Amino acid sequence: MAGSRNEPIVLAVSGASAQPLAERALQLLLQADETVELVVSRGAIGVWLAELGIRVPTEPDLQQEFWRQRTGCSSGQLRCHRWNDQAAAIASGSHRTRGMVILPCSMGAVGRIAAGVATDLLERAADVHLKEGRPLVICPRETPWNLVHLRNLTTLAEAGARITPPVPAWYHQPTTIEEMVDFLVIRVFDALGFELGTLRRWSGPIKP
Repeated sequence: MAGSRNEPIVLAVSGASAQPLAERALQLLLQADETVELVVSRGAIGVWLAELGIRVPTEPDLQQEFWRQRTGCSSGQLRCHRWNDQAAAIASGSHRTRGMVILPCSMGAVGRIAAGVATDLLERAADVHLKEGRPLVICPRETPWNLVHLRNLTTLAEAGARITPPVPAWYHQPTTIEEMVDFLVIRVFDALGFELGTLRRWSGPIKP
C-alpha cells in the first residue's frame, strides 16, 4: 500500500536509453515539493556519458549538487544514493516510502528483479517494494519485446508491479519534444496517483 504524503518517493534510473525522462521526472517531483530518494545505476551513469556526453557523479553529495543544477530546482528534498550502496535506507523494508518508479528500466534490470536477484541498490529497493506490498512502477524501455522479456514482465506484474512503458500519444497534440516528454512522465506517475503537471487529457474526439 502507498504511504502517507510526507513519506519519500523512490526514483530509480537504470541503464536504458531515455535518460531525459528520468531527469524531467526528478524536476517535476522537486517542483511539487516531494521528497525524492534517487538511485542512478552504474549502467545509467554509462548511458549518460555515452549518449549525452555528460558525466554524472557517483558520490551522493556531488550528485545531489549535480541534479540541483541540472533541474534548476531548489524546492523539495533530494537524497542521492550510490548505485551499489546496499546499506542505504531504501534497501530496508523498515524504511517507509510512498512507492518506487524505475524510469527507464532496462530489460537486464527487469530480468534480475523478476528472478529475485539484487546486484545493486536499484534491484534491492525494487525487491523491497515487492516484498512489502508497496507500489512499484516499472517503465521498460526496449523494443521489440522477446518472449523472455514478456515472461519476466508478467512475473513482475503477478508479483504486484505496475508495468508502464513510456508510450507516446498524439491526442494531446504535442508540438515539441518537451511536450511529449511531459506527457510520458506524467502518465507514468498517474500509475501512483501523482498529479505532477498540466496535461491535456483525452475528453473525446475533436469536433471538426
